[in-house]
Amino acid sequence: MSSGKGYIAFRLRPGEDLYTSIQEQAVKNGCNACAIVTCVGSLKECHVRLAGATATDQVIVPIPGPLEIVSLTGTISQGKAHIHISVSDNKGQVFGGHLVKGSLIETTAEIVLVNLNNFGIQFTREFDQATGFNELVVKYDN
Repeated sequence: MSSGKGYIAFRLRPGEDLYTSIQEQAVKNGCNACAIVTCVGSLKECHVRLAGATATDQVIVPIPGPLEIVSLTGTISQGKAHIHISVSDNKGQVFGGHLVKGSLIETTAEIVLVNLNNFGIQFTREFDQATGFNELVVKYDN
């Protein structure tokens, strides 16, 4: 792991959980407002929440691997991650959704986060009556 100039770069190893590891790195590096810049790697399996979820009705599905990480995007706010992922299987089929715990690294995951605190941006999350979820609130330092 290395950090500096507002970026946090690290590699995850086989068996590590993608979701929890990203959250842990943000907290470890004092980043209360992070965005995922890039991720390349593979997963043994992937667990995602599907679209249409509500606070009381969430469908979590396992996607069997091995899988290549095609895309990973999201934010980390005060140690809580909101991440979407796309993965492809060995037939080239692409699957995606809201990343949750249980997505384990197959060989590696090389990840770069940007610490937006260094650019005067703060993230918090507040309950949104319209969605039923804690949603991102962005504040700018003056």
